[in-house]
Amino acid sequence: MELFGAPLEQIYLYGLIIAGVLTFVFILLNDIFAGLHLPDVLNPALILSFLTIFSACGYLLEHLTSLSSIFVSVIAAVTAVLLVSLLNVLILIPLSSAEESLVILEADLKGRVGTVITSVPVDGFGEVLIESKSGSFAKPAVSFHAENIPSQTKVLIIDVQNGILHVAPREQILDIG
Repeated sequence: MELFGAPLEQIYLYGLIIAGVLTFVFILLNDIFAGLHLPDVLNPALILSFLTIFSACGYLLEHLTSLSSIFVSVIAAVTAVLLVSLLNVLILIPLSSAEESLVILEADLKGRVGTVITSVPVDGFGEVLIESKSGSFAKPAVSFHAENIPSQTKVLIIDVQNGILHVAPREQILDIG
């Protein structure tokens, strides 16, 4: 069967190439579409996914089977709708509602252990490195007991005020026995 003077197999292939290029452009310019707040049905990721899957299924079925072109189009459309629905429900909706952040609240730092990377003088500021599962970060620190804390000392974070850690040297518990 032909459409617009071209075989359907060729139209499906052109559709696949165009949808693939548009998907790549969408990935590059995704931030432009993020502020539009479109309904889920008009989500460019879903539309481009539908066109890509529809074109790919149509091309493969036209090329590999002897089914009628109308039946191939119906199978390709149903397959695309099912896969795009699964993509939306299982991937896109959970990703859009995820609110994971790497930000650590100051209250969460109390009681944690860090390492002094810049010595903390009696009446001045030093720097403490805090390691976590998501990486490590350094924060300014002062001595809680107004004592000098040398570099590479393990410290306990006692308090946090205005982004400044109040630390004390960590006492090691010796296992006697």
